[in-house]
Amino acid sequence: YFIGAGARDTLLLSGVLLLHYALARAMAGKEVRTRKALLIIALAVDLFCLVYFKYAAFILENLGKLTGTAFSLVELALPLGVSFYLFQSAGYLIDVYRGEEAEKNLIDYAAFTIAFPQLTMGPILRCREWRGALKERTITREDVFSGFELFVVGLCFKVLLADQLAPLWASLERIGYEYLSTPLAWLGAVSYSLQLYFDFSGYSDMAIGLGRIFGFRFPENFQYPYLSGSITEFWRRWHISLGSWFRDYVYIPMGGSRVSRWRWVLNILTVWMLTGLWHGAAWNFVLWGLLFAALLLAEKWIPVLQRLPGVLRHGYVLLAVVLSFVLFNADSLAQAGQDFAGLFGFGSLSLTSAETLYYLKSYAVLFILGILGSTPVVKNAARRMDGTKAGAVLEAAAMLALLIVCTAYLVDGSFSPFLYFRF
Repeated sequence: YFIGAGARDTLLLSGVLLLHYALARAMAGKEVRTRKALLIIALAVDLFCLVYFKYAAFILENLGKLTGTAFSLVELALPLGVSFYLFQSAGYLIDVYRGEEAEKNLIDYAAFTIAFPQLTMGPILRCREWRGALKERTITREDVFSGFELFVVGLCFKVLLADQLAPLWASLERIGYEYLSTPLAWLGAVSYSLQLYFDFSGYSDMAIGLGRIFGFRFPENFQYPYLSGSITEFWRRWHISLGSWFRDYVYIPMGGSRVSRWRWVLNILTVWMLTGLWHGAAWNFVLWGLLFAALLLAEKWIPVLQRLPGVLRHGYVLLAVVLSFVLFNADSLAQAGQDFAGLFGFGSLSLTSAETLYYLKSYAVLFILGILGSTPVVKNAARRMDGTKAGAVLEAAAMLALLIVCTAYLVDGSFSPFLYFRF
């Protein structure tokens, strides 16, 4: 991070690190009122940084529309990983306020805050999960090999699946969903859903693998979310560290479900609006979060949804998720409207076209690999191979071969940043 970042980003991260370390140490042995005051200072600084770098332009733009006033603001590039390390640091201060021991060693705390594998895109860590390994850890051969294996799998997800699916969505966006046949529009929406999953879960696997090589156990961030039978289950499997952060530090402190019915509804709406805003400063992200809030509430209030056959429940989850990611990716609400119009037959009247068949044939193998990769099929096959010496050798050879293939793709291809870098 320090090598690749500019002076501004380095100073911001260093300031956040030192401030949270000092305030956590200052909380030690203090009464509740003092700890609360120190926590408020830290959270105010975190909120200011997020608002200034990420939301100021969005707030001023909408305030200007409401008041008819033009506000000027110097456009600033979003610091890399700011949402992740600010949430991680804020969570640490809240844990210390609640009674967890503050880290005394500045170097250890810095290692927790700026752990390079997961700094820019998570998973969001808890200090208590790292404390033991920071003080003393043993790196075994099994750790190194399993970490290498996870890293290669994540790299394959990114380079061989996400990056290869990206051109389909990009080419259809250039055409415009209002001009696409309905099947082709759905093909593009499904391809983006797979691309987003493999892009982000691939990075998470790479971060977890690198951490394991160095003797650290990062928490799992994805658990095959596309196998979910409900939206509730989907969010227990997708971006797990972010969901657990909002649960522990926002939802439960607001009262969770242990309040009146309408206060509980307000808690759900608040948490999911914030979840949407965390992903970006735009109205489509707000609506994306509120859409999931509405679906979660519907699952609680409409029991028939839980009594549907498993295939129908799974189908409804996939449909809802694919549609939500169309909204998630839109540049504006108007663009989202055009995309949905194309998906539901208000664009091109053709139910099929030569273009649809062309893209389907061109990407058929990738779709099959993507569907398999989003299930435990490959992992289960690898586990069966681990039972024998020959299988272990074959698995190691396969990992090495895949690493070479990914390297060749990276050398030959163009730069393709991770989608979640923008958050």
